[in-house]
Amino acid sequence: MNSVDLAFTPALEQARLIRTKVLSPLELVNFYLDRIQRLNPQLGCYFTVMAETAIELAKTQTEHLAQIADINELPPFFGVPISIKDLNPVAGVACTYGSRALLDKIATYDDGVVSRIRQAGFNILGKTATSEVGSLPYTEPDGFPPARNPWNLEYTPGGSSGGAAAAVAAGLSPVAHGSDGGGSIRGPAFCCGLVGIKPTRGRVSHAPVGDFQSGISTDGPLARTVADAAALLDVMSGYILGDPYWLPDPNPSFLAATQQHPKSLKIAVATSILPVGQASPDCEQAVQNTVKLLEKLGHQIELINPDFSSIIEPFTLVWKSGVAASGIPSEYLGSVNQWLRSTQITAGQYLQAVSKMQVAGREIVASLSPFDVIVLPTYMHPAISVGEYAQLSPEETLQRIIEWIAPCPAFNVSGQPAIAIPTGFTSAGLPLGVQLVGKPATEATLIALAAQLEAVQPWEHHRPPIAMS
Repeated sequence: MNSVDLAFTPALEQARLIRTKVLSPLELVNFYLDRIQRLNPQLGCYFTVMAETAIELAKTQTEHLAQIADINELPPFFGVPISIKDLNPVAGVACTYGSRALLDKIATYDDGVVSRIRQAGFNILGKTATSEVGSLPYTEPDGFPPARNPWNLEYTPGGSSGGAAAAVAAGLSPVAHGSDGGGSIRGPAFCCGLVGIKPTRGRVSHAPVGDFQSGISTDGPLARTVADAAALLDVMSGYILGDPYWLPDPNPSFLAATQQHPKSLKIAVATSILPVGQASPDCEQAVQNTVKLLEKLGHQIELINPDFSSIIEPFTLVWKSGVAASGIPSEYLGSVNQWLRSTQITAGQYLQAVSKMQVAGREIVASLSPFDVIVLPTYMHPAISVGEYAQLSPEETLQRIIEWIAPCPAFNVSGQPAIAIPTGFTSAGLPLGVQLVGKPATEATLIALAAQLEAVQPWEHHRPPIAMS
């Protein structure tokens, strides 16, 4: 296996190579740290590289592997590297939230999802780039270099999990942790040609600090294969003592769902989202190509025309409140977040917005309940260029964002699961994809369907040119 092939070897296979002692944890970590050192200056996908702690753990794991009598006692991803988005604390490491005001803020604890990732045997390579306080769908926070798309450095990898997606797409991490409050996993997966899962509300714990955006955000995986994404979701999922809401553990596992052949499903399809309108020709074609595959696979297709108008006003107000809740003074924020934060929102207005969101969420779930799965564009057009919105006013930027990410926030509002999968490329070489949305708590159905599509249209072998150096 050459070095490029190793960089793009699925995490599950890397775990097997370690367990069979073909590869040591130390070799693998040093390999990825070398790639990060060479390529991250061009990509800007890591804010913090945890080289010293990653090597120390890898040495310990390598010694343990040499001494252990029964490899079945090892956790599932023993020795496999991973990255953590810099919105989630990792003890002893700076947690910047994409803000220059927090460059020296060292976390004193592990986030709950980080603890689960450690318990599964993963070795954390570093903290990946995010948009400032995770509020924007591109990753260009003040005081940091912009994250860039490995497929074309002039374009964004998306946001707010842009660094995570760029790292996986460029072979600087086999899988990555991300989070999604309005498309922040699905959008970067779309921009970078990856699989990204936004789980059902309550699937992944917000411990220990809790959720301050009324359930619209959740953590989830980014990967190059459906199986890797499913297995990482298995790791992330589960109740942690004191969670205000939760779901039972899946039975069987999400990874097992990749081996299940889905029955004939009733699938709704849309390429137009009200009030925004029709997706770009590239994104529309991605949906149509996926529909053709689904029909060949025996699924039933019905066209719909969803209207998400009712969520825009309350979602935007809750989104603005999230910026204010960060506690970062306005003078340390970028211009768009300064404007978002400047809106004076009373507690009563916030609660009214949450109530409106919940009503809208119920309506979305009810209107889509006749269908097993909904196929939609992930975003309404391909990735934007780095700095494309820089000269716009905050009001114009917000309108452009709403029009670009229109298919995503509705399912943060409703809490439904969604998975973004790649489908191909634009004529300019930028990735394209679609999202599959399911009924509440039906990640297994989405994962099984995504795996079925992956089997007939493999995408894992695609690699950006920068990753081949």
